[in-house]
Amino acid sequence: MNGTLATTERLEIRKLTLADAPFIFRLVNDPDFLRYIGDRGVRTLEDAEAYLRNGPLASYERNGHGLWGVALQTTGELIGMSGLLKREQYTDIDIGYAFLPEFRGGGYAFESGTAMLRIAAEVFALRKVIALVSPANAASIGLLKKFGFTRSAMEADDPNTILYEWVASPL
Repeated sequence: MNGTLATTERLEIRKLTLADAPFIFRLVNDPDFLRYIGDRGVRTLEDAEAYLRNGPLASYERNGHGLWGVALQTTGELIGMSGLLKREQYTDIDIGYAFLPEFRGGGYAFESGTAMLRIAAEVFALRKVIALVSPANAASIGLLKKFGFTRSAMEADDPNTILYEWVASPL
């Protein structure tokens, strides 16, 4: 697979590279990222490169998927991440997404997340995808519901997290 995973009406979803470290540094240090997703310990550009090397890049090699960069087709500017994550404590794959503040509320997370769910079903043959979300993150919970996720009967391993699940429509 080359760098581009998918294109949508407005977006290009592509592999992240070490050259994306400045974007990662900004994204993972955004106050909402820290509040709702967590502190990734990225304090320098070198830390951002290590995050990329040990996170998305390693996941591409190990699992064939991970967090991809979401860029505007018109400019190529990275505005967020969206992807499929394999977490050791869960059998099912987790969808994840995060966007820079100035690109929230414009439908980009829904557009890229819809592409991720299509890829999950069509490319990776996943029948179920989970999502882990902070109960305080109303915007993310609303987006998950818009995708068709429902609250899972299973409990998340973290008491401060709610588990949602999406089941692909039969073909």
